[in-house]
Amino acid sequence: MNTVPPAVLDDVRRRLAGDSGDLTPHRVAEALRASGSPVGDATVLAVHDLLRRDVLGAGPLEELLRLPDVTDVLVNGPDDVWIDRGGGLERASVGFPDDASVRRLAQRLAASAGRRLDDATPHADVRLPDGTRLHAVLAPVARAGTVLSLRVPRHRVWTLPELVAAGALPPDGAFLLEEVVDSRCAFLVTGGTGTGKTSVLSALLSLVDPRERIVLVEDASELRPEHPHVVALEARPPNIEGAGEISLQTLVRQALRMRPDRLVVGEVRGAEVVDLLAALNTGHRGGCGTLHANSAADVPARIEALSLAAGLPREAAHSQLAAALDVVVHLGRGRDGRRRVLELAVPEREGSGLVSLRIAASFEADRVVRGPAAGALAARLGSVAW
Repeated sequence: MNTVPPAVLDDVRRRLAGDSGDLTPHRVAEALRASGSPVGDATVLAVHDLLRRDVLGAGPLEELLRLPDVTDVLVNGPDDVWIDRGGGLERASVGFPDDASVRRLAQRLAASAGRRLDDATPHADVRLPDGTRLHAVLAPVARAGTVLSLRVPRHRVWTLPELVAAGALPPDGAFLLEEVVDSRCAFLVTGGTGTGKTSVLSALLSLVDPRERIVLVEDASELRPEHPHVVALEARPPNIEGAGEISLQTLVRQALRMRPDRLVVGEVRGAEVVDLLAALNTGHRGGCGTLHANSAADVPARIEALSLAAGLPREAAHSQLAAALDVVVHLGRGRDGRRRVLELAVPEREGSGLVSLRIAASFEADRVVRGPAAGALAARLGSVAW
């Protein structure tokens, strides 16, 4: 398929676009014949497959998205494509003829989700119909050419035993996480981009008692817990005229009126942090969410910054945090590039009134190492011996 010259493909595409009808091998053969190109069966089928993927699928990226265990597909330019299969980034062997091809794909995928992507709006962050999350930035804003980032949803939620088997945490660590959920602790799953926060949170929510009602609030729907009673709310960006936006902050307030046993904010990254802290201080035990942070110790500063931007004073933010949060589950990548749960931490209010996080447990490859705040964590979990 890669032997079809780009000029031939573009000419066939132009001829088919000028004449309405379904994309069939017969029409492709006619377009090839009209352009003076070879019309052998192999050529016709190759061109038809390329055009079909260009029109209906993800073009050259389609085969990458179907690979087992692929979580991310990244395009930095026509001939610079990378994938992540859980062990860090690796270069892919596929590519595009030119930047125009990447741009067409980005615009078509964005349009399939009802979003505009052009020179007036050169970036988009959307969820595609199959659940894949697309982020795209067009040139010249992206200096080297159109840039695509595709986050591939897992078709089945990880279980804690599977995470243990994959080396993401030791067996004793899985026991501790189960206790965090069972004891209805309010917790945050933190880490950098691509560290597995969504996967771990989905696995933990799948452990929630089936009699409880989970209400999810997300900017883009990614959480898929295996649970019989899940209500999912998804934010909506403004339309071309700048109207119709439904923010996470609005959805958190709506979720509080939906009788949640567990209120979950998929990614806390803005003013909704104030509403989440307030919700966790009004009797909604067991609430949780994810947060970008470099380490567990950096979580108070991160929440403080978000709260200040939303108009909540520093002292009030720390006071709310101390009363609302029980545990932080921090994730990261090891030197081998694999995603792992690294540590559990608990908040502690200092004499100044500010909150710091103390390490209660650090996770190594096959064991859990007790930290200075191990006793405080045990108390939150109901004096669990570990």
